[in-house]
Amino acid sequence: MSQLKPEAETSMSYLRTFLPWIIFAVLPSSHWQWAALAALVVAVAVIVQQRQAGAGFDALIIELGSAAFFAALAALAFADPGSGVHDYSAALSSATLAVIAGVSLAIGKPFTLGIAKRTTPREIWGLKPFIRTNTVITAVWTAAFTATAVALVLVAHTGHAHSALATLVQIAGFALPMLFTVRYVAHVQSKAATR
Repeated sequence: MSQLKPEAETSMSYLRTFLPWIIFAVLPSSHWQWAALAALVVAVAVIVQQRQAGAGFDALIIELGSAAFFAALAALAFADPGSGVHDYSAALSSATLAVIAGVSLAIGKPFTLGIAKRTTPREIWGLKPFIRTNTVITAVWTAAFTATAVALVLVAHTGHAHSALATLVQIAGFALPMLFTVRYVAHVQSKAATR
């Protein structure tokens, strides 16, 4: 049994899930091909580690999407390091996450279900409140990724694609929905405990 509090377990699960994207965001953009390759290696390592820990592919929606995105981006970046895609790579990464999250909602399998199942007893997985909670959380992440992508396109369009502002936008694009997730889960759990 884990010794972490539920909030810490939730945060760690999300950190692990989004680690490739965080690495890509914080590594120097002047070497974007190496940042994309590092993110790809981390994405594959996370998938392997999670599969060995017993996670099913349905619990690895973001991780699999991450590996595919960074494989394509690394191939492009190494083939043409001066590509115009470079200035919009951060926006593309957020847009890709928005698409993955949005599609998971559209098909009725919110990506956060797989993350939540890692720290939730199996008997709760099929309950409507659990699914509804994850639908809300995934919708918030989808909105955050979409807003982040739009903001990063605007930042790139003004010629500041590789600035501190762009990095701050990317960090906020992960930090704000993470904060919402932790607080919302705590709220739902507290409400359930009082019933």
